[in-house]
Amino acid sequence: MATQSFSFQYGRQTLSFSIENARSIEVLSGRPIPPIEDLDAAFLHAVTDGAIDSPPLSRLVSAEDQLTIVISDITRFWMRQDLIVSRLVRYLTQTLGVKRENIVILVALGTHRPMTEEEMRRLVTPEIYQSVRVENHDCQSESLVYVGTTSRGTQVRVNPLCVNRKVILIGGTVHHLMSGFGGGRKSILPGVCAKSTIAQNHLHCLHETEPRSADTIGMAKLLHNPVNEDMLEAAAFVSPVFGINIVSNAEGQHCALLCGHWQTAWEESCRVVHQNFGLPIRHLADTVVVSCGGYPKDLNLYQAVKSLLNAAQALKPGGTMVFLAECPEGGGAPDFFDWIHSLDRGTLDADLRAAFTIAGYIFYASVEAIDRCHVKMLSAIDPSIAGRMHLTAYDSLPALLDSLDFTGQDVYVMPYGGFTVPYLV
Repeated sequence: MATQSFSFQYGRQTLSFSIENARSIEVLSGRPIPPIEDLDAAFLHAVTDGAIDSPPLSRLVSAEDQLTIVISDITRFWMRQDLIVSRLVRYLTQTLGVKRENIVILVALGTHRPMTEEEMRRLVTPEIYQSVRVENHDCQSESLVYVGTTSRGTQVRVNPLCVNRKVILIGGTVHHLMSGFGGGRKSILPGVCAKSTIAQNHLHCLHETEPRSADTIGMAKLLHNPVNEDMLEAAAFVSPVFGINIVSNAEGQHCALLCGHWQTAWEESCRVVHQNFGLPIRHLADTVVVSCGGYPKDLNLYQAVKSLLNAAQALKPGGTMVFLAECPEGGGAPDFFDWIHSLDRGTLDADLRAAFTIAGYIFYASVEAIDRCHVKMLSAIDPSIAGRMHLTAYDSLPALLDSLDFTGQDVYVMPYGGFTVPYLV
């Protein structure tokens, strides 16, 4: 029998406990990726000789061009895009001669709340914020411009700052529940599209005829994934001139910059991410112990769900998941817990199809995963709310540990659940 002690990040704390008398214990974590040692040199190479399927940025942008740089919001700040934005603006203005007044930085909010002034300063650095126009996207603005309809019928309306201007995308590439991988074309859809466009696209998450998620969506799934393919078509209507794709490790350090053609450079970044964070496993476990990796990854359940869903991929049907996620902000997204009422009524699938929201689908996917196993969660979330989601929540570590018995079990341990995507081989 195996016994081993572990330390896990939980919120801003470190928790330690032992797994005792297990048949086997295995730690699942992505491969350690060294950070880029010289970010200035790496950036310069990535936008010049290292550009993928693209001429250097200097051949695509002239001094008189009107430019829009699309960036992610504060929920993606783990990728430290401020370090790239500042270098890009300096390169555009000092090397290529672009006037600062011709540059707009557009925060790709999708349906998220607007960024505050302080948050925008963090996203682009105070110096850039003072000298370059920074705008929040508004998915409900009446000024959004229709640019085309995809083959799946999604009517694409985008921010006018992405029309008749040269568009550069900056994003972080990670595994993504719905679209296979985040980053790249997601800067356009959902990033700078209308709420109605986003809903039309995301409805492809659901199975066409059955009350469940579609078979072709999920982490690392790009081929035949209707959400991804619809996003690609939408981004092609905008035709960004250049894409900058950031790959970060679990510590938030930049490990790779894949730049060039907005689609193919991003696809290369997906391969790098899956090679390093996708983890082949040969069997499913009886129990998975998973931590999000602490603050801010477990700030709310909306963010923490990624770790839950990844852990579920490594767990036998009916197995036990020990889920460490503080979630002091509760659900996170404004409507996340609202979907509990639909779950109580047994109308979750029908209600989501009638009024699709991203938070609604994250809730939907969470419930799908939870119902395939037994989830015991250490969290600040109200236990009664957790119970309605079919979670068993504990507000103290001793109480959680008293409920566990690892005897004779095959156990996986995932200390950074959001960055580890197991897949059965």
